Amino acid sequence: MPRVSVARRYLALVFPWLPIERLRTTRPHLFAGRDETPVAFTETVGNATRLTAVNLAAARLGLEPGLTLADARARVPELEAFPADPHADLDWLERLAEGCARYSPTVALVPPSALVVDIAGCTHAFDGERPLAADVEGRMARRGILVRHAFGDTPEIALALARYAGGPAPDEKSAVRRLPVAALELDPDDAVALARAGLKTVGDVMARPLAGIAARFGADAATAVRRLSGEVQTPVKPWVRQAPVIAERRFAEPIARTEHVLAVLADLASEAAAMLETRHQGGRRWIARLFRADGHVQPLPIETGQPTRDVPLLMRLFAERIDALADPLDPGFGYDLVRLDVALAERLDAAQLQLEGGEGGTEQLAGLVDRLSTRLGRNRLRRFVPRDSHIPEQAELMLPATAPAAAAAAWPQPEEGEPPMRPIYLFDPPQPIESVMAEVPDGPPHRFRWRRRLHEVARAEGPERIAGEWWRRHDATIPTRDYYRVEDRRGRRFWIFRHGLHGETEDPRWYLHGLFA
Repeated sequence: MPRVSVARRYLALVFPWLPIERLRTTRPHLFAGRDETPVAFTETVGNATRLTAVNLAAARLGLEPGLTLADARARVPELEAFPADPHADLDWLERLAEGCARYSPTVALVPPSALVVDIAGCTHAFDGERPLAADVEGRMARRGILVRHAFGDTPEIALALARYAGGPAPDEKSAVRRLPVAALELDPDDAVALARAGLKTVGDVMARPLAGIAARFGADAATAVRRLSGEVQTPVKPWVRQAPVIAERRFAEPIARTEHVLAVLADLASEAAAMLETRHQGGRRWIARLFRADGHVQPLPIETGQPTRDVPLLMRLFAERIDALADPLDPGFGYDLVRLDVALAERLDAAQLQLEGGEGGTEQLAGLVDRLSTRLGRNRLRRFVPRDSHIPEQAELMLPATAPAAAAAAWPQPEEGEPPMRPIYLFDPPQPIESVMAEVPDGPPHRFRWRRRLHEVARAEGPERIAGEWWRRHDATIPTRDYYRVEDRRGRRFWIFRHGLHGETEDPRWYLHGLFA
């Protein structure tokens, strides 16, 4: 059967007042009863403090980004200024992108204040593009967010129309030609040069031969024209990526009770488990997303140490996740969409029973690790895994207990009947020892002082010479270590080393690195 190709369509969302809307939402006490107060955000550029963004009240008074704060306050003395926070703005843009995941699995960030949504094949649930855009605007308006939108056959066309035309156009190609040359997003000098040449609109530039545009204004100008004409399209890099397995429920009447949410999640988990079973896989990272009617999204991630399709286990973990939330679930006007994503799936084969020689207790231990990690937090419960390195302090890693078990080196095992080569306890960093009496140039120590106590060495084994990793530049000049396993006259066993050979350093120092049991 021939594959039917779907024409790409994009929805661009531009948030012209994003910084002030972010601050008003996250810190509402600052704007209680002061909606008409002019507000600006500032940053220091060189030796001057300049405006980076303003609110609507300040814009109506003639303030705009780029002005110095001194000039702005000279014009508007009542102006309130806040330091710009690009990281917080980007985090807010990401939260808006997560809310737009209800419309499409492909949502791209266009910092500092825009999103591009790939809506190809996603408009059937809204009976067309315009109802979808109206739904977006309505949800944003309920959160106090103003958005300008436009559609296009390419992301560049949609963004240009949203930014400079202010909305969708019946004839997109004609609308693009009417846009100002600023829509080409060129350097300010190039835009000024185009204006001086009498090219005021994108259509004026498109009417000229591209070879002449490139020769006079640079290759970037010609490329920008091709992008707005639809000849060249920049690939969209989605921030919200489609999970391997997705199950979702939409509701005509939003649900609000936690028990109803859990019941829906159980049904979705059963559907996802059935899809995973056909692939002979199990899920290791599950993310439930509760889409509130006003556009807010509440993510509920859980992770398991082993791939699983066990629905009761998943529901216990989701219940633990909800109970462990710092802020209880706030359904607001209710959830109209619940989605369950299996973000990480791995092969799940049949397990051998204990009666037939399999390992017992593995599932119970894995379940305990999953519950504790969900309740306490992913990074609060950790495990050691071996690492392929001969440097003692770099021979293991501490990872979250639910992290995937990568193909790593095996733990070193002593020969049968031999004591372990490495101690159970390592000091980080190694502790210096003093009053060392040792044979030179590379003999073992006979006596040393550690923590104000003198230790007489009765037995010693070594040296085990460990050099730096020569293939790493930062290890090229690290002195060689000579390690010794020593036992004092009281029977205590230590792992000590000489840091540097005679000839590498003028005065090699001694350190105690670990204690044997």
